[in-house]
Amino acid sequence: MSRILFLLFALYALGCSPKSPEADAGVGSRFTVVATTGIIADALRNIAGPDADVIALMGPGVDPHLYKATQGDLGRLRAADLIVYNGLHLEGKLAEVLHAVSRDKPVYAMATNLDSSRLRRAELGGTSGQGATQAVDPHIWFDVSLWRQTVAGAARELASVDTAHARGYLARSEAYLLRLDSLHAWVAKEMNALPAERRVLVTAHDAFGYFGAAYGVEVRALQGLSTAAEFGLNDIRALVGFLVERKVKALFVETSVPIKSLEAVIEGCRDRGHTVRIGGSLYSDALGAADGDAGSYIGMVRANVSTLTSALK
Repeated sequence: MSRILFLLFALYALGCSPKSPEADAGVGSRFTVVATTGIIADALRNIAGPDADVIALMGPGVDPHLYKATQGDLGRLRAADLIVYNGLHLEGKLAEVLHAVSRDKPVYAMATNLDSSRLRRAELGGTSGQGATQAVDPHIWFDVSLWRQTVAGAARELASVDTAHARGYLARSEAYLLRLDSLHAWVAKEMNALPAERRVLVTAHDAFGYFGAAYGVEVRALQGLSTAAEFGLNDIRALVGFLVERKVKALFVETSVPIKSLEAVIEGCRDRGHTVRIGGSLYSDALGAADGDAGSYIGMVRANVSTLTSALK
């Protein structure tokens, strides 16, 4: 029996049995929302305030593309009143579990009702373009104005499911949306202060496409949209060629992706007489530690922009 089938069977068994303290670990008696990623959970906490408990399945530094549900996750999903996930295949195999749960309780995707014209398509695998499959880019939070739309939709969903606290949810969401408007304007100002020829962002996997489109940054990556995708010699050669030709001096690692994926690129540049350095570490698919500067979505975006502008000056 495959792991997914086992998890679905376990989820069914949990749903048919009485609740236990072990299954409900971390779940309070108030209205409970379970989010797949920390980025989503942060948005929901700003909306929920004191009226609901918000739990994230994935912690800091966890790659959602590769994440596999645990037995503890199944208990949290069973006990939730509402489940919120990103959608657009970000959560990988976890999506099958979420689909099974949706038969018994509300499950909402942040990407619901986004204008399809604003969704980016890119290669799922490597960047060499040889037989690569295209997919919709799930990293929608890197365009703050686009993420704002998803947050507004999540607030409406929460208000419709927990009507007793709808007024509070909607009021808090309006206040948070204003903060996101300010963040979007700040990011645009900071990136526009860089000369256009220096606005080149090179990372391990293609997570920053929305950021590039929104803020005038050219984005290149070794891997495609998913870190589960393979990359090969052609991908390495293509990226090395780009770095050498454009004389790019810095590339960036990601907190949720092993640095080893870029080591061959750095070595390839060195072999061709071009030195490229690590410009810093960026948060891509996960927030930082809860007590750190990047422990919130706004903090994460600010940390990334500060790292970029410092390295690309």
